[in-house]
Amino acid sequence: MSNSSSFNEFLLLAFTDTRELQLLHFSLFLGIYLAALLGNGLIITAIACDHHLHTPMYFFLLNLSLLDLGSISTTVPKSMANSLSNTRAISYSGCVAQVFFFFFFCSAEYCLLTVMAYDRYVAICKPLHYGTLMGSRACMKMAAAAWASGFVNALLHTANTFSIPLCQGNTVDQFFCEIPQILKLSCADSYLREVELLVVTACLFFGCFVFIVVSYVQIFTVVLRIPSEQGRHKAFSMCLPHLAVVSLFLSTGMFAYLKLPSISSPALDLVVAVLYSVVPPTLNPLIYSMRNKEIQEAVRKLFQLVLVQQQ
Repeated sequence: MSNSSSFNEFLLLAFTDTRELQLLHFSLFLGIYLAALLGNGLIITAIACDHHLHTPMYFFLLNLSLLDLGSISTTVPKSMANSLSNTRAISYSGCVAQVFFFFFFCSAEYCLLTVMAYDRYVAICKPLHYGTLMGSRACMKMAAAAWASGFVNALLHTANTFSIPLCQGNTVDQFFCEIPQILKLSCADSYLREVELLVVTACLFFGCFVFIVVSYVQIFTVVLRIPSEQGRHKAFSMCLPHLAVVSLFLSTGMFAYLKLPSISSPALDLVVAVLYSVVPPTLNPLIYSMRNKEIQEAVRKLFQLVLVQQQ
């Protein structure tokens, strides 16, 4: 019986064994990664540099972009490097780091999306109390709580996962180190602790999900009562990007972790993993900037400033 501590490395699932397709995979992931870096980087820089965007909504959006950059940087660069060098290996410490940081960024992002739902609820349902409830100190505390929750959650799961003996080898059926795939390598009677921890985490996440749903039910109840069409349009413009991001994040993540084992296959698991780990961080900047004139204006000013400095 082998133990995880005896492994020097894990073997990740390769997208393909054909060299030409490996280079194609590298090119596609490189384009996606650069798009994510550019989109999230522009949002972070625009919000940081434009004092008009120093509001709670954009403060949380800045944190969301930081988390998106962190999550996609945890998985995609290693996958690109493996395709380029025609290898599947990741070191044991590298696998531990991937599990920790990916779980950290995703958990913190989910907590932050819950906080952002509360921010939209207060802005629309309790506008007279917005300045009091969403002051700068309160926003800092809520953002810090989201990051801290992600850190604690990731620490518990990572420590628990890699303390479990592995009896099924060191081949991970995924393009990055993912907890469910590592658990498949564990001894049949040794992974119950991690399953119990996953159940507790799922209950906490379900509580956040209920909070988000209840918040938006109340938000839409108030919005539909607004007499002016312009007022309703403004309220929807504030909420729809966040709701789209939440829907994308939850739908892909829930399908990845809650799909029936009977429909599971390496190819499907690979596609689903790309959908929930790569697509949201890339699309989130586009979703938030598509209908947001303030973000568009801030980015335009940023480009103008860069052009002026180059001349």
